[in-house]
Formats: sequence, C-alpha cells, structure tokens
Amino acid sequence: MKTGNATVVKNAGSHYLLSELPAWEVFPAVLRGKIRLKQSVVTNPIAVGDVVRYEMDPGHSGLDPESPAVITEILPRRNYVIRRSTNLSRQAHIIAANVDRAYLVVSLYFPEVKLPFLDRILVTCALYGIPATIVLSKVDMYRELDPEGLAHFRSIYEGAGYPIIETSVVSGEGVDAIRAACQGKVNLFSGESGVGKSSLIKALDPSLDPKIGAISAAHLQGKHTTSLYEMYPLSSGGYVIDSPGIRGFGLVDVEKEEIARYFPEMLREGAGCRFTPCTHTHEPGCAVKAAVDAGVISPERYNSYLGMLEEDKKFR
Repeated sequence: MKTGNATVVKNAGSHYLLSELPAWEVFPAVLRGKIRLKQSVVTNPIAVGDVVRYEMDPGHSGLDPESPAVITEILPRRNYVIRRSTNLSRQAHIIAANVDRAYLVVSLYFPEVKLPFLDRILVTCALYGIPATIVLSKVDMYRELDPEGLAHFRSIYEGAGYPIIETSVVSGEGVDAIRAACQGKVNLFSGESGVGKSSLIKALDPSLDPKIGAISAAHLQGKHTTSLYEMYPLSSGGYVIDSPGIRGFGLVDVEKEEIARYFPEMLREGAGCRFTPCTHTHEPGCAVKAAVDAGVISPERYNSYLGMLEEDKKFR
C-alpha cells in the first residue's frame, strides 16, 4: 500500500484534495473517522494548508474520484488561523494552516471597513506568529471620494506598525508588489464579502479560473463541491489560500490578560505602565491610556481592545 505526505489544497465538506507540494498533482482523499473524533473542539479537523499522512491502494492512479486516498494522520502544524463563530460559543473553525503570510483585504467603503473585525484577525495572526499585511482595495475610488478617510485609515494601522499595500485591480496598482511577495510562500487571503478579494486574486494570476474549474470537475464530480477554503498555485510562484467572505471573527485560545500583547502599539507603550500586569482599563499610571489621550494610540484601536475584553467575558 502506497503511503506519503501531502498538503491539503481543498476542503469540500467531508472530502479533500491533496497534492505533494511543490508538485501540483491533485488527488482526492477522505478522512479516517478516529481523527475526526479527536478534533471535536473544532468544526473542521483538517484545514487547507495542513500536511497530512495518507494511504493509497497500490492500483490507485490518483485520478479516480471513486477511489480516494485515506488521510491517516495530521502532521504537526507550524501555525494556523482559527476563529470562533460569534454564534457558536464552544466551537471554533480553523481557517488555514502552515501559512507564511496573511493578506487581509479591506475596503474603506462598499462595504465599509469594520475596524473591530480587522483588529480581531490581526490579533489572531499575531497570536500564532503569522505576519500580516493589510491590503486596501479599490484605492482609485477612495482617493476621489474620501482622501482624508484614506489617510486616516493609514495613520491608524501604520502607526500601529502594520504594512499596508494600496491596490486597484482597475489600474493594476499594488498587484505586482503582492505577486512578487507571494513567490515561494503559502499566502492566506482573507476579508469580508465584497471587499474585492476574489478580483485581486484573479489579477495576481488570470489563469486561475480554468485551473479551479478543472480541479473541481476532475476530482469531485457528483459530490458535494461547496468549497470552504481552497489553495491555488500562482503561475508566478507560490500559493494562495482563498477563504470565503467572513462575517464574524471571535478570538480563540487567548486569555484576556494577554490580548494587549498582540496590539503592537500597546505592547510598546505598555512597558511604561506603573503596574504589571496592567489591563489598560482602570489602573492609575497606565501608559497605554496616556498614549491614547496623547493621540499616540488611536482611539479606534483602543476601543477594539476594550471590545475584545468584553467579548471574552461572554464566552466564560
């Protein structure tokens, strides 16, 4: 019986597609039941980006959807992005695993950016050691509609220490920079519905559409093919994990006393607090609150932090 290691490149309900990266030769797989039971605290035991051990019958070519490989083990994850759905207090969902960088796509308007939502994803990326870049889409529109709003957004997040790439799929601005940065890496693209994430991914590699269709038709024909998350190879090098539009993003596996550590500007300013630990809410001599009053830390980011503390209480 053939065995090997492969990366999960698509999650389609109870079926998966694997490939032995860096080769892109996709084949179907199913999950052994005992692994599913072990991972009962999450809604999905296996995530796109996971490296797994599989077994395959000797005569299986890897192309027959009626004879899938069997996933027998999930190898240790280097990192992952996980969220708690806001309406499921006890369960969490792993968005992607073994990610080199996360690109968080936002639009100022249409739809309007929700800063607390963005901040929760940034905290989660920092918690698991995943570098994050904010991708501001549709900037050609915002420069005309609200240049001051664009400048204010940049001041909030560049002041906090996050890199920002302004993009426009209409003019092509920023696309080459992202494409170059993605080479040789596994890159997660995430954001709310309507922010332009799919258009940006297509701009990175216009040939992706036919590849996606070919994979689905060849390997999952007649099966439930609704894909929650999927990895695509970029013709310029590297891989993109596309996630569907996310509406809610609750924090997982972080104590309320630790949340401030994952706000770079609070970690920086918090070294001057009179008391340690400091919740940065009511303590005298709090350097973080002083920095908010002085405009060094944006009130928007501080309010996001307070919201996370309040949210933490709801799930305890």
